[in-house]
Amino acid sequence: MSVPQRMEGWISTFLEAQAAEEGAARNTLLAYGRDLQDFAGWLAHRGRDFTSATRGDVEDYLVACDAEGLSKATRARRLSSIRQMFRFAHEEGWRDDHPALRIKGPGAVQRLPHALSVEDVARLMAAAADLGRTAEDRLRNRALMELLYASGLRVSELVSLPAAALRGDPRMVLVRGKGGRERMVPLSAPAREAVAAWLAARDEGEEATRIATGRAPSRFLFPGGGEAGHLTRQQVHGLLKSCAVAAGLSPAEVTPHGLRHAFATHLLAGGADLRVIQTLLGHADLSTTEIYTHVLDDHLKALVLTRHPLAKAGKPRR
Repeated sequence: MSVPQRMEGWISTFLEAQAAEEGAARNTLLAYGRDLQDFAGWLAHRGRDFTSATRGDVEDYLVACDAEGLSKATRARRLSSIRQMFRFAHEEGWRDDHPALRIKGPGAVQRLPHALSVEDVARLMAAAADLGRTAEDRLRNRALMELLYASGLRVSELVSLPAAALRGDPRMVLVRGKGGRERMVPLSAPAREAVAAWLAARDEGEEATRIATGRAPSRFLFPGGGEAGHLTRQQVHGLLKSCAVAAGLSPAEVTPHGLRHAFATHLLAGGADLRVIQTLLGHADLSTTEIYTHVLDDHLKALVLTRHPLAKAGKPRR
């Protein structure tokens, strides 16, 4: 996606993605819009925009908000809106950095994204395998879920995967990410098995359609009836919500980005290097990946309580 030329374009595209991928409520979207319009006006008055804004600009804006007498809660919310928008811009390849990532809110507690547990993901996979009106739908849904979790793909990368990239039972898949950056992502054994089963059913269905209508087979792994020719972000989002309900999980906590987050946090908790995770996720900046280090908190606490000699019950101190 090309970089919008005007700040209004940044805001509208960001809000559309929040509605489609994160299922943001209408009031949340309105709040994001008001906050970002105010920030955009402040930048424009100083001859700046979202493309050129620096960390210093964001900090100066928060100082100006404080000078206006805005409450800590309002300033924290505005920073959150700005941070979310720049995170999206970074993910989309519109910027190579995230100018608001390390700015602390005015007394606000930073909320880390909810991480699905391994058990939660297993329940989602089981639900996906049983979800769908036809056997073909169920095979597609299982393959889609397995791919999201096994490779940490963005939803836009998932839906645009060409079928040719998954043929031949590959262990790694070449993905073109944001900003045209390419990377290799792994495929687990369950993902490869699910994709192989889906490809067989998909090819049979595409051939039947070709014979009946003369329409050429789709080049995408997950064909769709829309203009793009593949499943849309909204369709994947809706599928995940249905899987969450079937698995007995909160639909609000199951999103495409949530599975990408689970991929990273579970790898890190299992001992993967942060630089490796950065590469697999396609992050240009390591600071974006560092948010996943929160999963180490409980692990480190457990290590201290179980391995440190002074933490053992009855151990005399010298």
